[in-house]
Amino acid sequence: MHIPTAPTATMEIEPFYEALKRADTPRPDYDISRWLYVPPVYTEYRYILGTRGANPLICVGINPSTAAPDDLDNTLKSVERISKFNGYDSFIMFNVYPQRATNPDDMESEINDALSRENMLAFEYALSVSRSPSVWAAWGTIVEKRDYLTHCVENMIAIGKKYGAEWYSSGKLSKAGHPHHPLYLKKDSPLDPFDIEGYLNVIR
Repeated sequence: MHIPTAPTATMEIEPFYEALKRADTPRPDYDISRWLYVPPVYTEYRYILGTRGANPLICVGINPSTAAPDDLDNTLKSVERISKFNGYDSFIMFNVYPQRATNPDDMESEINDALSRENMLAFEYALSVSRSPSVWAAWGTIVEKRDYLTHCVENMIAIGKKYGAEWYSSGKLSKAGHPHHPLYLKKDSPLDPFDIEGYLNVIR
């Protein structure tokens, strides 16, 4: 269980590319040839957690919880299984907002613009890893928890266009049209094309 200790605006935030550089430096606590973990230590925010490969599936949730290399939570275990089933050699877990909070109700009420900007740089990096990036929208109805979350999603959609991202969902969409969260999906759940442009009409 992770409960935020303070608003992220009161913390010193490590820029994404500085954190990425540290993540590429060998560590005693996990194998960096297998894991991509940015920042490479457990802290109040997380930009990326995933495995390294040539063809990753980028899964996008709302915000991170406690997962870390060699210590995946149930959501990340589901993401890993479904990625493999759908033919990807790795996965990258990204989040609409990077503040750790096991209960989304504990997320900060106001966006930290500086943290969100660094998070979008992390998304661009994730997209750049493969020639034809595949993005699995998996944030569920939790996107309605904070007004700023839909703004972040809009930014992600715009960035995805620059990289020619193909968007997918898995499982039944909610009544409002939000993509399904991965936690309770079967391990052999297929990915379905997701109309990300049409989704803008849902969140605006």
